[in-house]
Amino acid sequence: MNTTELEKRITRLEDIEAIKQLKARYCEICDDAHNPDRVASVFAEDGIWESGDFGKAKGHEEIRDLFRRFQKTFSFSQHNIMNPIIEVDGDRATGVWYIMGPWTYSENNEEKWFALRYDDDYVKVNGKWKYRHLRVALRMVADR
Repeated sequence: MNTTELEKRITRLEDIEAIKQLKARYCEICDDAHNPDRVASVFAEDGIWESGDFGKAKGHEEIRDLFRRFQKTFSFSQHNIMNPIIEVDGDRATGVWYIMGPWTYSENNEEKWFALRYDDDYVKVNGKWKYRHLRVALRMVADR
């Protein structure tokens, strides 16, 4: 194996790990009361957060607004993320993740378990991975 091939393999592994850290940071931010300013920071300027069940937002300001609504809707969440499938192609990447976790609604303290799937597109901006398009599909809701 030559040096160039080894460098490419190491870069790919570093990119996959950076994307895993990005997802972990996103989950931690969501569990930090869906912090609007922090969540916008992990998206590209024109990034999209989209779910048929929870809404859609494009760009930092719309994402902040959406997460302000989440702050009012949910008093608790715990994002337990698993099973990543990450494909890297230069400064672009995709990822599929599954999540199972408890949520509590603010209005009535109703507790639910959500199972969701994330389908993500990532872009490397100034050497850092960001969300280009995060899609959330609700797969199951159950009483806690």
